[in-house]
Amino acid sequence: MKLDLFRTIKIGCAFLAICAFWQMYNNVIPLILTDTFHLNESVSGVIMAADNILALILLPLFGTISDRTKTSLGRRKPYIVAGSFMAALLLLFIPFFDNLYYKTGNGMVKAGFIVVLGLILIVMGVYRSPAVALMPDLTPKRLRSEANAVINLMGAVGGILYLILAALLYSKKRIEGLAHVDYTLLFLIIAVIMVLSAIVIMVGVDEVKLGREKEEAERQMTGPVEETSEPEEIDRADDAIRAIRSGSPYYDTDPRVRRSMLFLLISIALWFMSYNAVETWITTYAGHEWGLGLGEASLIVTVATASAIVSYGPVGYISGKIGRKNNILLGVVMLASSFAILFIYSVMADHFSKALYAVFALIGFAWASINVNSLPMVLEMCKDEDIGKFTGNYYFFSMFAQILTPILAGFCLNKVGYWTLFLYSTLFALLAAVTMMKVKHGDVNEK
Repeated sequence: MKLDLFRTIKIGCAFLAICAFWQMYNNVIPLILTDTFHLNESVSGVIMAADNILALILLPLFGTISDRTKTSLGRRKPYIVAGSFMAALLLLFIPFFDNLYYKTGNGMVKAGFIVVLGLILIVMGVYRSPAVALMPDLTPKRLRSEANAVINLMGAVGGILYLILAALLYSKKRIEGLAHVDYTLLFLIIAVIMVLSAIVIMVGVDEVKLGREKEEAERQMTGPVEETSEPEEIDRADDAIRAIRSGSPYYDTDPRVRRSMLFLLISIALWFMSYNAVETWITTYAGHEWGLGLGEASLIVTVATASAIVSYGPVGYISGKIGRKNNILLGVVMLASSFAILFIYSVMADHFSKALYAVFALIGFAWASINVNSLPMVLEMCKDEDIGKFTGNYYFFSMFAQILTPILAGFCLNKVGYWTLFLYSTLFALLAAVTMMKVKHGDVNEK
């Protein structure tokens, strides 16, 4: 069986729009908070952290709620479509309040801006887990790593779309000397992308039909279930036969799987602690230790991101050959090794070398190896009716790490020294390798 690439691309449109939104949100909202509303960095930082804090609650909650949803459109589409349209509408109020406050300085306008910002974060939290869960819902288990590679690529395309738009619409030449920058056109275009993605999902993805086709495909892989008199007995027999033949017992029926799930979720938190520390602080570090400007420092991030993007396809193929766990372990070891090389270099030299671009390219490949396989491993250990719940659990652990690690790494930089950054990331990557070795389930057809 081969992956239906066109179908997976359509499913990935929702993730493309989500990533375009967050790329814009993380880049533009801090500018609005500081430049227009004149909030200090501490208050702005709290507001910018609110999305991750809300995500800890909303992603597991609505992942589980969508699991239990039954409509003629399916379990996930109502949340994706409604959420996309609501977020797109709310998005247009952001530049409206931004421009209005610049003109009036009215405190009520500032309050309105904060309220709309909060509503957008809630809406995005409501439909993100269902959007991500749609792919595994409609993809046979053994093809999920390949499909996840496509989904991640779609997300990267969304981020790149924003970057291209921002570069064209708000280049230094265009905004230099302006007392206030009007972001209306940028927000409008991102809102249109979100609406178009929702239309693609609504019209082009028949969740109910494709879900039945996926179940039939997996039934053919595991063989027919012997007829019994009770529907519940048929379900239990089907689960038992799948578990025996696929070698993948479920989380709620086997304590060994629960142990693997726990260690996998801990591993997810640890490698996000490692990677996100560098992702957050690398531009600051590059300026402080290597004397690089923002543009040069951003190029470092671009190299790692571009490497990850071109690696998604090959990594999906590699995971099918060597297994998801082995692919993740390879990625984690590469991540730790790369950060260790950067740590040793930072101790020995006080300037940036172009040879380090190769190290950051390796980091991109390592991160792709981890990212493509981690969610499919989580979902391999749960039943199909719990996909949304465990997608939410995946995001809970990753988001928790992304809230904690900028603070913890920032404390180390401030109180101990900038030299601690790459050592910090190396240690957390090594810890992730240790906990990952204790994961015994989550590969397809493991024995």
